[in-house]
Amino acid sequence: MHGKDILQKMKAGLFSSGADTGKGKSKMSKHTTHGFHCLKGKSNHDMEDYVVSEFKKKDDSELGLFAIFDGHLGHDVAKYLQSHLFDNILKQHDFWTNMEDAIRRAYRSTDAEILDKAKVLGRGGSTAVTAILINSQKLVVGNVGDSRAVMCKNGVAEQLSVDHEPSTEKRLIESRGGFVSNLPGDVPRVDGQLAVARAFGDKSLKLHLSSDPDVKVVTIDDDTEFIILASDGIWKVMSNQEAVDAIKNIKDAQSAAKHLIEAAVSKKSKDDISCIVVRFR
Repeated sequence: MHGKDILQKMKAGLFSSGADTGKGKSKMSKHTTHGFHCLKGKSNHDMEDYVVSEFKKKDDSELGLFAIFDGHLGHDVAKYLQSHLFDNILKQHDFWTNMEDAIRRAYRSTDAEILDKAKVLGRGGSTAVTAILINSQKLVVGNVGDSRAVMCKNGVAEQLSVDHEPSTEKRLIESRGGFVSNLPGDVPRVDGQLAVARAFGDKSLKLHLSSDPDVKVVTIDDDTEFIILASDGIWKVMSNQEAVDAIKNIKDAQSAAKHLIEAAVSKKSKDDISCIVVRFR
């Protein structure tokens, strides 16, 4: 690949992984654009958030592939998900006919791969929120953990993902032999360790920790303005509606993602933050 081709590809947003900001647009629908921005938090470790934000042709359709992976105890699991989760979803035999099951199966099989590779990938884990946009008409969202997808329709925020928190998933965790405790820290944690109730990886906690996603399918109609995918560094300090209100008048998706992160930082968010905005008009 020549330097010029690489530049073109980067402009198209295909190399969104390594960069901390970028944007692109749909070839099929002239109104659909996406942009992303990432910011390392105040902690002493490397950035543990990874994103995917790109359009891809599959069969005769155009797929928008958008995801946030927020790692913990290292970045290796999040990085693995960035490279493999969508591929595993897209190669399911029933991807077109039974997409929800295909996504659930791919989440589970990818987690099994990660656990098999624990010697290489380490003992850490990651949340995931994935959104597959089909021909700019249908959106399929899956998630484990507390990274979130929010849709703005006629100015009103609607959450598309489910926050998997130890306090709300206590019964499931206990049924698997685990426990939820606020000790030694400040928030409820699985086995006193992890502040999310579902995740990829985390081999030492896996008996008590599900990687089954919640999956939701929504139609993109004329009232749908944009969607936000973001790690919990935003949601710890802003409500869904506050996030939507902060960017509803910013037409450029990349600028909107950057502005939302800046708004969270001004509200004292200290976490790594990644944000993707997909605009439909």
